[in-house]
Amino acid sequence: MSFAALAIFSGCFLIGSMLLTWAVLLYLRRKAILDMPNHRSSHAVPTPRGGGLAVTPLLVFMVGAVFLWSGNADLPQWVMLAAAAALGMLSWFDDRHDLSPAIRFACQFVAVIVGVFAIDSPVLQGLVPMWLDRVLVVLAWVWFLNLFNFMDGIDGITGVEAGSIGAGVFALALLMPLPEFIDLGYIGLGILAIMAGFLIWNWHPAKLFLGDVGSVPLGFVLGWLLLELAARGAWMPALILPLYYLVDATFTLMKRGLRGEKVWHAHREHFYQQATQRGMSHAGGSFLIMLANLALILVVFLPTDADVSERLAIAAIIVVLLIAGMKFLPVKTVKTHSP
Repeated sequence: MSFAALAIFSGCFLIGSMLLTWAVLLYLRRKAILDMPNHRSSHAVPTPRGGGLAVTPLLVFMVGAVFLWSGNADLPQWVMLAAAAALGMLSWFDDRHDLSPAIRFACQFVAVIVGVFAIDSPVLQGLVPMWLDRVLVVLAWVWFLNLFNFMDGIDGITGVEAGSIGAGVFALALLMPLPEFIDLGYIGLGILAIMAGFLIWNWHPAKLFLGDVGSVPLGFVLGWLLLELAARGAWMPALILPLYYLVDATFTLMKRGLRGEKVWHAHREHFYQQATQRGMSHAGGSFLIMLANLALILVVFLPTDADVSERLAIAAIIVVLLIAGMKFLPVKTVKTHSP
């Protein structure tokens, strides 16, 4: 990985994301494609929704370019990427016409079942039979895809989370320059650059939202990236990097499910949403998550004499402190922004 190649690669996708998102914003405003606030929303004014029309094509193009450059992609990898693009198109239709949850979940399962063949090695490192490994991977991938979508509830949060995961994967490839991680490192850097360009328009007060057209295929690709990372032997980073999202979404949705509520319905019970209801700004909540994610990245690269249990324990403490901060830190009441 030469510095010049990394700079050109990331710069192209950063500028491309910034400009394409701006063009999409103009289109959404002209067509009046807006997310209207309701009692479950975390925003107070109508805001263009559909930033994924910029993010998703760039994401698919970027991953495809890395596949071509690395020469590591066979038919299953290209089919997986096609499934990501198909999910983007389906999710845009869903953004505009509200598909039923059954149709959404069915299509997501089909995409993941098709995509799982892109992962050549057992994700669980041979701890279970291969057929069970595949079943568990499908369930975990569908779960991650949906929790990533469910967590997209305040300005900046999805860009911060996706960018943090991308940064962590890139750092792994940079600091552990093994051949099996180089292509994943470029994909991580590309995701970081794309999300940085998007955040220029999505940081509080957001000028547009990502929409399912962006969050669903982004969650799908990130799920593949983390599972592929685990299959290549780096299962601990694959678990630690998205840990806050995993904990918040799993805890919140399990709690709602045990109460008999429909977990796929919008709500305001995630820990970051509780923080904004207490008066924390969207920028403050997203910034706290970014700091915690940076700390999780550092945990991955603790000195080698730190064993796995110590790393996982430190990562868990970081997430608990983040959640405690969201629930108990004193905050000033903030005014909602106007157009």
